[in-house]
Amino acid sequence: MTFSGELWARGGAGVYDEIVRHPFITGLTDGTLDHDAFRYFIVQDSHYLRAYSRALSLVAARATDEDAVSMFALHAANAIAVERELHSSLLGSLGLTTADVEATGSKPTTTAYMSYLTAVCATGTYAEAVAAVLPCYWIYRDVGRELLKRSSPDPVYREWIETYGSDEFDAVVESVLAVTDALDVGASERERCHQHFATTCRYEWMFWDAAYTKLDWPV
Repeated sequence: MTFSGELWARGGAGVYDEIVRHPFITGLTDGTLDHDAFRYFIVQDSHYLRAYSRALSLVAARATDEDAVSMFALHAANAIAVERELHSSLLGSLGLTTADVEATGSKPTTTAYMSYLTAVCATGTYAEAVAAVLPCYWIYRDVGRELLKRSSPDPVYREWIETYGSDEFDAVVESVLAVTDALDVGASERERCHQHFATTCRYEWMFWDAAYTKLDWPV
């Protein structure tokens, strides 16, 4: 089994099954999802993508070959581009502005997820950093494929679905999986990679759930 296959079997497959059954996802495809929940998601995703870009920059800095340095640096730049371009169009469709995003700030799950990614990418090994950022690539790609099959009667939701289910995004994910499978990982490091991968997979589920429940700071 490939290293990415090991990661998915131990920490990803079960979480992914729960994600595609989550009412946020099913509500996207049947059009019943509350637009306020989707607004929450887009605003929090804007904050998350900025932090994810910085995390990918840290991965690029730790990469052990020039191709990986270039790839992760490009992905870091692209994360910012997605945040600016896709969210700009969606914000207007949802009656929001960039000022609304800034005023809302980062909610609990977003803050926790961003902090965990940054900590692992800054203090862990290169392999640990790759394992930590991988679920965001992989789960979004696979969720995108599933959502494309179902589509949505809501034009705003359909716009988002078509972006993450694109062939271009699929190619990006495959390139990261190839890097993952080429890693030279020791036994103890391998276990830490499994822990990080499983944790960020859980954060992916929690991110959807926080949007669905519109989770806020308790005090």
